[in-house]
Amino acid sequence: MGRSKMAAIMNRSGWSSSSVVRQFLFPSINYIKKQLILAVLVLLTHLCLGNNDYELDEFLKREFSLTKPYQGVGSSSFSHWDLMGTAMITPECVRLTPDMQSRQGAVWSRLPCYLRDWELRVQFKIHGQGKKNLNGDGMAIWLTKERMQHGPVFGNMNHFTGLAVFVDTYPNEDKQHERVFPYISAMVGNGSLAYDHDRDGRPTELGGCNALVRNSNHDTFLLIRYMHNTLTVMTDIDGKQEWKECLEVPGVRMPTGYYFGASSATGDLSDNHDLISMKLYQLSAERSPDEEEEAISLPSVDNRAQYTVDVEEPGMSGVTLFFTILFSIIGLFVLGVVGVVLYGRWQDNRRKRFY
Repeated sequence: MGRSKMAAIMNRSGWSSSSVVRQFLFPSINYIKKQLILAVLVLLTHLCLGNNDYELDEFLKREFSLTKPYQGVGSSSFSHWDLMGTAMITPECVRLTPDMQSRQGAVWSRLPCYLRDWELRVQFKIHGQGKKNLNGDGMAIWLTKERMQHGPVFGNMNHFTGLAVFVDTYPNEDKQHERVFPYISAMVGNGSLAYDHDRDGRPTELGGCNALVRNSNHDTFLLIRYMHNTLTVMTDIDGKQEWKECLEVPGVRMPTGYYFGASSATGDLSDNHDLISMKLYQLSAERSPDEEEEAISLPSVDNRAQYTVDVEEPGMSGVTLFFTILFSIIGLFVLGVVGVVLYGRWQDNRRKRFY
C-alpha cells in the first residue's frame, strides 16, 4: 500500500501520522490504568494460588489420601484404608469416636509409605457437649511401623515405633506448668520409649503449642511436614487460611515403609473426634550422595536430650511449710510425753519387784 493511500485511510479515520506516534509513545491515562489493574489482578491470582493445594496437585499421592466420599473405606477390598474400633463413615467425616465414654476408634492405611520427603495435611473437627476441661481425651496422627493396634495412647498402642502428633484436649496432670489445653505435641518412638499419659506425654515431647480447636467456628487444619530430616508441624485454626508454626525439630531420622493412621479415645469424659480429610503430598528435595546412601532402620532424634523436659515438682508454700513444721513439733512433743510416761511406769514396776 502506497503512502498516499495510507494517508487517505488515516484521514478518513480521523487519524494523523502524528496522532499515531503519540498514541504509541505516550499511551493514554485510561490505557495505563487498565494495564495496571490487569497486572494487579494477575499478581493477586498468583499469590492466591500459591497458598492453595492446587499448586501441589501434581505431587498429591491419592493412594495415601483419605477424602470424601470415603468410598469403600473399611469394607471394600479395593480401599486403601481400614477402620478399627468405633470408627465409622458418615457423609461428612470419618468419626473416630462419638461423644460417649470409653470409646476407641482409628483408621489406618493399608499401604506402607516409602516417600522420604512428604507433607500431610489433615482437616479434623473436635466437638461435644461437655464444658471446658470436662471433655476428652483427644486424637493422634500416626506414621508407625505398627498398625491396627488398640492401646492407651489415644486409642493406639504404647511403645510404638515411629512418629506421632497428638491433639490432647484434656490435662491429666494436676499442675500444668503454664500449658494451655487443647495442646498439640509431637513424639518419635523407637519401640521402647513409653508415652506417659498421666503427665500428658511431657517427658517425651519434642515440642508443642496450644491450639483452641475444640468447638471451633472455623475449619481446623493440621500440617505435618517431614523434609531433609526435619519435622515441622503447623496449624490453620483461625479461619484466616494461614499456616502458623507449632514446632520444628531438625535431626529426625525416620525409616520408610511405615503406615499412616489416625486414632482417638475417650475415657470418663468424651467428645466427637471427626477426621474430615488426610492429603499426602510428595515433596521434591535435593539430597547429597551421603544422604541418599543413609540407611535408617529405627526412628531417632539427634540430641534428643535437649528436648527432654525436666518437670520439677512444685515446692511447699509458706503456709504449708509452717503447718508441716508445727505439726512435726507437736508430734515430737507427744511422742516425748508418751515416752516419759512409759519410762515412769517401767521404773515403778522395777521398784515393786525389789520389794
